[in-house]
Amino acid sequence: MLTRKQVKEIRDALNNSANPLFFFDNDPDGLCSFILLQKYIQRGKGFPIKSLQDFNDIGLRKISEFSPDCLFILDKPVVPVDFFRKTEEMNLPVIWIDHHQISKNEIPNFIKYYNPLFNRKKSNEPTTALCAQINDNKNFAWLAVAGCISDKFFPKFYRDFRKKYPDLAVDSKDAFDIYYNSEIGRITRIFSFALKDRTTNVINMMKFLSKANSPYEILEDTSANHTMHERFEQINSRYQKLLEKALKNLKSSEKILFFRYGGDMAVSADLSNELSYKFPEKIIIVVYISEPRASISVRGKKILQRVVESLKGLDNATGGGHEDAAGVQMKADDVEKFMEKFRELTE
Repeated sequence: MLTRKQVKEIRDALNNSANPLFFFDNDPDGLCSFILLQKYIQRGKGFPIKSLQDFNDIGLRKISEFSPDCLFILDKPVVPVDFFRKTEEMNLPVIWIDHHQISKNEIPNFIKYYNPLFNRKKSNEPTTALCAQINDNKNFAWLAVAGCISDKFFPKFYRDFRKKYPDLAVDSKDAFDIYYNSEIGRITRIFSFALKDRTTNVINMMKFLSKANSPYEILEDTSANHTMHERFEQINSRYQKLLEKALKNLKSSEKILFFRYGGDMAVSADLSNELSYKFPEKIIIVVYISEPRASISVRGKKILQRVVESLKGLDNATGGGHEDAAGVQMKADDVEKFMEKFRELTE
C-alpha cells in the first residue's frame, strides 16, 4: 500500500490542481482508479490510453486541448520517454501512480512516481486499491472492489462491501470467483466491455460514472446508461462464442494452452483471464492479431521473466506486467519466434 506520506502528497497534488487531466489504462482497474480520484476532487477530465503511441497522439492532443495544470497517469506500466520530455518542456507536473514491476531507470527524475513495489514494505495491489487509499470514502467501496477483482486481487475491504451489498457479493476470497460469479463481477465486466466502445460512448460512460453513487445505478439499464449496457451485451455475445471456440481448441494435456484469433474485437486479456480461472495450473497465451501487430496476453505462475526473455531480439516488441500476468505487443510476423523461445524457457 501507499505510505501515509505518499497519500498526503498525492492528495495535496489533487487538491492544488484546478484543472487536472488523467490518463489511465484501458481496463477496469484504470477506469475505477480515475473515477475514484475524480470523485475525490469533483473535477478533472480523464481519457483511457490503450497503447504507447496513444501517449504521443491522443495524449499530447488532449494536453493541448485542455491545458491542464497537472497530469495524473494511472495504472500504466510503460510511458514513452519522449512523451515525458515533452511534458517537461511544457513545465507540466506529472504524478504517475502504478503497481507494475518496472526498473527505476525507466522513471525520469522529474516525474513524481508512486508504486508500493518501491516502498520499504513492498506490495503490488492494483492501482484502484491505491486510489481507494486516497479517496477513502466508504460510499465508493463498490468501485474499489470492482477495480481490484478485475486485476485478480482480493481486497480486505471486500468484507465490508459484502456486508453492505450481500446481494451483489459471493462468499469467497478468490478474486476471480467474485469476478465471474457475482453481481459486482458483472459490473466489472460491464466496465471492461464498455471501454471497447467508440470514444464518444466511453466518454459518456465516464460522465455517467462520475455522477453514480450506487452499484445499483450501474446494474439497472436506464436511458442514462443504456449505451453502456447495449455495448456489453453486443461484446459479451461475441466474447462467449470466442471463449467456446478457445475451449474446444485447447489441448488440456499440454502445459501451455495457446489460442490465436483475429477480427475487430480485442479481448485477449479477458479471454486469458477466464481461461486462467478455468485452468489455474496451466500457462495461458492468447494472441490477438490485428495486422501488422499482435497483442498477446500471458497468464500463469512466475511467467514474467520468461516473457521478458522471449522478447529479446524482436524488433518493436514491448511487454511487462506481473509475475502471473503479462501483456505483450509485437509484430504479427514475430509471434512464432516469441512462442518458440517461450516454450524453450518453459521446458
